[in-house]
Parts: sequence; C-alpha cells; structure tokens
Amino acid sequence: MPLPRLLLDVDGVLIPFPATDGSTPATHTRHLVLPTGRAPSDPVPIWLDPSDGRLITQFLAEGLVSPAWCTSWRRDATTVIGPLLGLADFPYVDLPRPRITSSHPAGYLWKRDFVDQWLRGSAAAWIDDDFTELDHLWAAERSAAGHPTLLVQPDPYRGIQPVHLAQVRSWAQEIHVSLRDAARRRRVGDRQEDRLP
Repeated sequence: MPLPRLLLDVDGVLIPFPATDGSTPATHTRHLVLPTGRAPSDPVPIWLDPSDGRLITQFLAEGLVSPAWCTSWRRDATTVIGPLLGLADFPYVDLPRPRITSSHPAGYLWKRDFVDQWLRGSAAAWIDDDFTELDHLWAAERSAAGHPTLLVQPDPYRGIQPVHLAQVRSWAQEIHVSLRDAARRRRVGDRQEDRLP
C-alpha cells in the first residue's frame, strides 16, 4: 500500500502572515522572490524560518509519509520556496486559479474538491491554516469511509511548529501499525486455511 500523503500549504504555514503591526516572527528571515509571471522589478517579500526546512527534512526521512505541496504557489512551491528551505524537490497539487473573493466560497476551503480528486482515496495528512468546520467534517467522513484523513491547522501568524509534525507522525504511525496488524491477520488466516483438510 502506498504511503499516506502529507499535503503542505505555504502561506500561513511556512510563511506566517504579518501581525497587525506588520511584524513577523523573529525566527524568520526576509526574502524577495519572483513567482512565475512576476516582473523582476516587482518581487514579493516573504518570511521563512530556516529551521522549518531542517524540521521537515528530518521528519520526511522517517519514511512515514509521501509529501506534496498543496498551495496557491503551485509549482513555485517546489522551485522557489523549497530551495530557500533546503527541501528536496517534491510534487505539487496542480491547483487551478479560480476567480474567487473568499478562500471559502462554498463554506469550505476552495482547494478541497481538487485535493479530493488528486488523492483518489489515499490516506492524507493536510497541513493548512485555513480550514473550516465543513473541512473537518469532510475529513471525518473520509476517515469513516476507510481513507484516513488528518487536518492540521497552524496559527497563520506563527506558522508550522514541531507539534504539528508530531501530530502527523503519531497519525501515520497508527496507520502503519494498523496495516501491519491487518497483514499479520491475513498471513495467519492463510496458514490456517492451508492446514484445513
């Protein structure tokens, strides 16, 4: 069985939003970047914590999940954001560019329908700062249908913290234990059938 997916957002997760006074966490370093289509004379300021790259890399080295970007940065997450954090290249959900004025036009996060199609039944932990109650209900329904789904929601002004990856680790370990136990039960059942006259 394939590894559970880890979907990572960028804004509000790796790039915290400035506080009302315009300040950003002291742990974060300012960068000027050029997303696809942006004129060189009009770079975008972002703030990244270099320790986040090490934290995520160490977590991914445990082999519990398979990562993918899930962000409106789309491919730029892997070509612009990832390299600044020292992250290996990993895939991204190719989200459309909808004409919306809210991130919840139908009461839930606009990315969700596209994520659901992209996952095709895979187990998934999704780290994003912008879920609603309807997203949490979707995750519960998906889990009940046999597709374990965990939503992790960082504070958008602080971004991802070690506790968020600890949540994903615990969830993924439970899935691995369940799969191992199910495989063991199948093997025992097969051996018992082999002994039948």
